[in-house]
Amino acid sequence: MEDSYSVCSPRRILSVSKKRRATVSFVDSDDKASGFHGPKPSEVYGFVGSITTVVATVIFLVWAYVPESWLHSIGIFYYPSRYWALAVPAYAMMTVVLALGFYCGVNFMSTPPPSSLYTVYDEFSRDPLSSAPMGGDDQPIEPISDISIDRINRSMFK
Repeated sequence: MEDSYSVCSPRRILSVSKKRRATVSFVDSDDKASGFHGPKPSEVYGFVGSITTVVATVIFLVWAYVPESWLHSIGIFYYPSRYWALAVPAYAMMTVVLALGFYCGVNFMSTPPPSSLYTVYDEFSRDPLSSAPMGGDDQPIEPISDISIDRINRSMFK
């Protein structure tokens, strides 16, 4: 009888026997659960999405640039008006431009004016703790705090 030893771990299975070489097999957690060995769904969705985008772009360009007589000769009679070939991209671009303008406008409206004290102090401001300075080399590191506007003005406009 052959002495066979196997060590199982969540990631790999190691089998050792006297007659065979040691073999290591890695088991994927998805393979154990489903029993299906194939492409992952995210890869399939990405592939289908890219192919769909290319096909839709080609159909749009054919519809926009090929003359109507050619479309009729190949048997295509029902399609939207050519007005939409220009209107949809123009509406999409204007929507993006207006959304960016709206975003900037909302940010300007929510920012306090420069003369407001809210630009200097808010609910998260930390005042420095007042403590007597110690002499010598035993000075501790000061705790984190905001620098007051007076100290900044003295440093910058001396």
